[in-house]
Amino acid sequence: MRVISGSARNKPLLAVEGLDTRPTIDRVKEGIFSSVQFIIPGAKVLDLFSGTGQMGIEALSRGANFGVFVDNAPKAVDVTTKNLKSCGLFDKARVVNMNSQDFLRTTKDNFDIVFLDPPYNMGILDEILPKVCEILCEDGIIFAESELGWKPAEIDGLKLKKQYKYGKVLVSKFQKESQE
Repeated sequence: MRVISGSARNKPLLAVEGLDTRPTIDRVKEGIFSSVQFIIPGAKVLDLFSGTGQMGIEALSRGANFGVFVDNAPKAVDVTTKNLKSCGLFDKARVVNMNSQDFLRTTKDNFDIVFLDPPYNMGILDEILPKVCEILCEDGIIFAESELGWKPAEIDGLKLKKQYKYGKVLVSKFQKESQE
């Protein structure tokens, strides 16, 4: 696992030991970032269920201004912190050891881009998407990784723009609609 592009290009990233964390493969990561390459510079990003932190780190490497990394597993938080430091991006980040629901309920921040990669087949995406929409900036983007076959419910103010299939992984791209 590595950073694909930007200031930390080709830097190796540590993985979390065990089977609780499922790193995003390079092909999926490249597809996601090619679709938002022009809005990354200057963006504020949230990597919820951050695991190794690779999605937020990729965004920071490509020019995002600031990233918040949230995971409830202390091992994941430790690995994310080490990865940020080894990539020279720790000063542009905040790492939070907290349950995603608690974070969404208490944060005062708003984000331009949010990466979601929760455990599959547990209904977590359906539960948190409306809450993530509340902290998303106008025209903000959400990328949600899930199992194939996941059908998102309609959420007021959030539009499903596209879904990408990569083997057994489904990536759904949402955009917050402008309120005019």
